[in-house]
Amino acid sequence: MPLPHATPDLFQDVAGVVALSGLLLIAHRHPRPAVEALAAILAGGLVLATGLIGPGPAWTALQPLLPVVGFLVAILVVAEVCARAGAFATAARYVEHHSRGRPELLLLGVFLLAALVTTVLSLDATVVLLTPVVLVAARHLGTSPRPAAYACLRMANSGSLLLPVSNLTNLLAAHHLGLGFAGFAARMVLPFGVTLLIEYVGLRLLFGNELRRQSIQETPAGAAQAASDESATHAPLMVPLATVAGMLTAFAALSPLGVPPFWPAAGAAGVLLLWARRRRLLDLGAALRAGHPSFALFVLALGVVVAGLGTGFLGDAVHHVLPRGTGFADLLLIAIIATLAAALLTNLSATLLLLPLVAPIGVTAGLAALLGLGIGAGLTWTGSLANLLWRRVLVREGVRPSHLLFHRVSFLLTPVSLVAATAALSLVS
Repeated sequence: MPLPHATPDLFQDVAGVVALSGLLLIAHRHPRPAVEALAAILAGGLVLATGLIGPGPAWTALQPLLPVVGFLVAILVVAEVCARAGAFATAARYVEHHSRGRPELLLLGVFLLAALVTTVLSLDATVVLLTPVVLVAARHLGTSPRPAAYACLRMANSGSLLLPVSNLTNLLAAHHLGLGFAGFAARMVLPFGVTLLIEYVGLRLLFGNELRRQSIQETPAGAAQAASDESATHAPLMVPLATVAGMLTAFAALSPLGVPPFWPAAGAAGVLLLWARRRRLLDLGAALRAGHPSFALFVLALGVVVAGLGTGFLGDAVHHVLPRGTGFADLLLIAIIATLAAALLTNLSATLLLLPLVAPIGVTAGLAALLGLGIGAGLTWTGSLANLLWRRVLVREGVRPSHLLFHRVSFLLTPVSLVAATAALSLVS
């Protein structure tokens, strides 16, 4: 007796869920690059072999992802060269010096610096490259490193709203929504400003006690002298800073012409790699590792898997609950759905699933989803890969992150920021 027609569909959906679950597990564990690449190949192969998605639709799903992933690789290289040149350490020392020994001024400086780094070089640079040097700056002052660390974390998510290049999810959305560099920034500047204000005030209130007293932690012996000695070996920063400024200018100038951000980022990465090689800041192997090619493969595999699930039961379920209007209540519901999807799937997976479904509702609806995928990603550990990377950075630096504190901060700040940013978006739509 032949099997019912629904059976193959069920089998394919189960294969898709298994593939997605495997990729999310890899994201949580953050294994060696070879394991990450192997998992990506197996997950993509599974959904193709079971017929959840065919080669043609898979290639269609990959086409808009390729320039986005290329940009990610290039911007990671740019950030790595800037870090090796001492840009992040120098900026952290500048903030430390101008805080004049006052923890609350250190928090303000780190908060603004983290927002700037996230906006210009993406949230990964803030989490992986800025957070460690910020921790050192806090220890030099003899204050608790937690307020500054949380400023980096909150800005890595909530501070990634302003530009398409600030977050991988923004780049994916810009493609679906047809927004250029300047158009995206014009629509998001008010939500971005409102979010910064709420996040900063919230951090000041939540960490008020720690900002008013000395931390019990002491600066590791010789750390200050080591940091000073290291600064003397840093290469001049003029070339990295000028290159990054030129890259940003090219983003804005070329976007109206339809040139993807990948090309200016790739040009900047090439210039900085040549400069860094002459300065002996990194070799070819380090340059390749800086681009995290295994993570690029992971993102592509995730795109194929989510594209398959998006045409099945998961896409149907999300489509059923999405509103069809763009009033404030509709936008807030879209932002909340995006937040919940990010909490369950991480914001990258949620973006790949949601944006094709939200984009037909309108540009403002897509931007509301981005608020949930950016601000809302800070609600849980699983909301974004940045959260998981931040936790790993803290553990590596000897700061044990508290699950209770993380959720206290996230549950108190995220909903307020999300509602206020959505209200601001509704005003400019």
